[in-house]
Amino acid sequence: MKRHEVPEINTGSMADIAFLLLIFFLVTTTLEIDSGISLKIPPKNDIVNKTIVKNKNILEILINKKNELFVENEIIEISNLKQIAIDFIDNGGGKDINNTICDWCKGYRLPTSSDHPSKAVIYLKSDRATSYETYISVLDQLNSAYMNLRNKLAIQIYNQDYKSMIDDFKSSNKADIDLQNKINLIRQKYPLLISDAESIE
Repeated sequence: MKRHEVPEINTGSMADIAFLLLIFFLVTTTLEIDSGISLKIPPKNDIVNKTIVKNKNILEILINKKNELFVENEIIEISNLKQIAIDFIDNGGGKDINNTICDWCKGYRLPTSSDHPSKAVIYLKSDRATSYETYISVLDQLNSAYMNLRNKLAIQIYNQDYKSMIDDFKSSNKADIDLQNKINLIRQKYPLLISDAESIE
């Protein structure tokens, strides 16, 4: 009696197929990337080299390796930074480059503080050993100061706060040109001028 042989499955190409599938999934899979901080910090050289900035128009902030915060060489609490930044930006003690006063500024108009929001530069310097959390907290306070000033001005001019204007603009898929012009005007009146210096040793 003749024995029937069981046919074998050719597995020689299985490794090739598995390899091709692996490459396919690697190429087509999208990974979520942490976008980080959305703040665009202007390079230090752009401010120092292109424009002569008066000392009173610079608010110098230093974070040392112990995560202590110094403003104009005086140690402060991070919670106080927002109001210090607001007072500095909104001082309105002089004129802009077009010789125009800041008639929307609500500051004390001190001759020793910034002339105009368009000239008020915040100069942030940190130590290499500064913790990430402290650095982000400082940036958050500075962003909050700008948001506070922009909100107040937007309400004064348009009866709508700046944050909700941004939300409405995003929900319109950035198609509302009139709203975009309003947002740009608020940004021009309170431009975000933060210079992130190189880390100190």
